[in-house]
Amino acid sequence: MSARIPALCPCGSGLRAVRCCTLQRGSLPPPEAIRHLVPIVERAMQAHRQGADETAERLCLDVLELAPDRPGALSILYEIRKAQGKHQAAEALIRRIVAFDPNNLAATNELALILLGKGSLAEAEHHARNAIRVAPENPRAHNLMGMILTEANRPQVGEYHYRRVLELTDQRDPVLLANLAWNLKNQGRMQEARTLYQESVAAAPKIRQTLLGFARLEEADRNFDGAATILDKVSALFPKDQGVQLTRAVLLGRMRRYDEALAMIDGAAGDNGQLGPNELLEKGRLLDQIGRYDDAWAAFAEGKQLARKLSGQEYLDDSAQQQIERLRGFFIAGRLRLLPRARTRTDMPQPIFILGFPRSGTTLVEQTLSAHPNIAAGDELPLIHEISAILPRMLASPLGYPEALAELWMGDQREGLDNLRDYYLQKVRQMGVLRQSATRFTDKMPLNETHLGLIALLFPEAPLIHVLRHPLDIMVSAFSNQFTHGFFCAYDLETAARHYVRVMDLVQHYRAEMTLRYLPIRYEDIVADQKASVHSMLAFIGEPFDKACLTFHNNRRYARTASYAQVTEPLYDRSVYRYRHYRTELEPLLPILRPVIERLGYAVD
Repeated sequence: MSARIPALCPCGSGLRAVRCCTLQRGSLPPPEAIRHLVPIVERAMQAHRQGADETAERLCLDVLELAPDRPGALSILYEIRKAQGKHQAAEALIRRIVAFDPNNLAATNELALILLGKGSLAEAEHHARNAIRVAPENPRAHNLMGMILTEANRPQVGEYHYRRVLELTDQRDPVLLANLAWNLKNQGRMQEARTLYQESVAAAPKIRQTLLGFARLEEADRNFDGAATILDKVSALFPKDQGVQLTRAVLLGRMRRYDEALAMIDGAAGDNGQLGPNELLEKGRLLDQIGRYDDAWAAFAEGKQLARKLSGQEYLDDSAQQQIERLRGFFIAGRLRLLPRARTRTDMPQPIFILGFPRSGTTLVEQTLSAHPNIAAGDELPLIHEISAILPRMLASPLGYPEALAELWMGDQREGLDNLRDYYLQKVRQMGVLRQSATRFTDKMPLNETHLGLIALLFPEAPLIHVLRHPLDIMVSAFSNQFTHGFFCAYDLETAARHYVRVMDLVQHYRAEMTLRYLPIRYEDIVADQKASVHSMLAFIGEPFDKACLTFHNNRRYARTASYAQVTEPLYDRSVYRYRHYRTELEPLLPILRPVIERLGYAVD
């Protein structure tokens, strides 16, 4: 046995790498050669049922050494590794089950749930969709799809799947009701969500996650007393629970009781004295509020480091570079002169694209504009990214995006952009974005500016409002918050800076190569002269001035971003040039950022 240890797979399954994560399908034995293993798998199943996991494990490893594709042995070993907390090994095993048997509903659902827990939402959705294809009336598959789409900021579509579960089960399960309530809260439908939470708590009053979700709803809806009452209840049920204490700290922070919030965060440390990444980042933000900047930065750095370690995520540098280079190479003046543009539809509301790097002030701009009676808030619509993925298929092209746009020169694809435009608008309608009185709606998906060329082809008359902010302020805010946009660039400060520069250089390229209806506006200018900035934006859009836009904090819609709390306050200037508090820590970024800082007309103090 000891001779085999060096060759064991690094994932921790207990198998050799060639029988695990580096397995080649061509090396699998034919079914007739492994029939003698069936009784061994049955013995392993029996041992597992009886709790003899050591025996079951040994038998499974023996079987899988000879036949790495045996689903029964893979399933038992998966359950054993999962119970042991060996998550990497468990994921590797369940992935192999799904790869060998894509129609295995239980395994597909299980893999989707694992990926959801890791935050790998796109891949989780892929498998959840396949589960529904396999079993369109399976409640668990629809529930998983609802969870994934809600977390992926597509709650309107997620709501459909939750309601399918209600139809299929004909039961009002308290957990499902709480999931649906969270979904409705993310849509800003606060009273509907509150009613469902009340029903869920009445049926099952001691479910931790339900109570926490209910408290977060009340906090988001500015009912601080209601949130505190719920947290008192959940604290009594789950004393010293880390999630409860973090929620309480967030609430106290919103009430500006910063010292109490910090004490609550510190009390949330586990037995090893370690806070989780979310707790550390929240602690850093609280410390920043009270001017303890050195301590705040230390908390941010520790939180980011721990998030990288726990998630295993890092910046997808090569993928980001390849995407940028392909977009720069395709969207050039000579080619764009020959490409058609989609026609503008006049029978339904049209988009306003609010562009900007995460944490640049796009939520403030959307909250401001959506206070206008003619403008509905679309929030972060993933539709441009979706179109970039399906575009080759819709244009019947063997090429990828963006090269597939060359199909528009073909006679049978002359209306291809109109079809893609209609796909976008149909999805917007299905998502419930359009309100009755509105003639326009916003789309503020972070980093949509990466696809500025595609947007301008689909919606050549759409206003493009690009929110700019001092790059060092953006870096501080990115470092103090968690987001996955931009190829996971924000897990590290330097990679956030590199991706920011890549995107800003790409925007400059687009502006040089094509005509855009483009308005750059500085966050700092909005803060310094709000009225003039609002007038400028509305005039650019083509809407009359409305004074409601000046009191955006009275806009009761819920902004589904990390800035949801800030945009419920009147305009303030404490975030302008915030980087000055962290000038020393940001020094290594200056060689990366300085060209863009100077190009945008900013200075470094």
